Amino acid sequence: MNFGMRRATACRMAHCPIWTWEADIRGITLALTALVACSTVAQAAGDAASGKKVMTKCQVCHGKDGLAKLPDAPNIAGQKEAYLVKALQAFKGGERKNEQMTVVVKGLSDEDIANVAAYYSSIKITVQVPP
Repeated sequence: MNFGMRRATACRMAHCPIWTWEADIRGITLALTALVACSTVAQAAGDAASGKKVMTKCQVCHGKDGLAKLPDAPNIAGQKEAYLVKALQAFKGGERKNEQMTVVVKGLSDEDIANVAAYYSSIKITVQVPP
């Protein structure tokens, strides 16, 4: 069995330069990953000051400070901006389901969504670990 393994390795190296192909694939994968990461960051860049004006609909459930006022609503203060954009777009597109959220995001433009996400993500929060 050892001989077969050595033979297959020798054959692959002699006839099929797979190490070059794998290196090319790793490079392409790395470039695509960087491209996706940059496009997500660029997509999520909003204006927090404009978001503060738009978020009046949001504050009914999530509060002006991002701390939920209703038991079923999550706290969103300090949440990552890209996550909030993705979540709001998913509600708007119907990928995520919630009656209140669907009604609220229906009237928001992509720019409004980015701005609201920027506002709530800009809220600084602190965490206290129990003793």
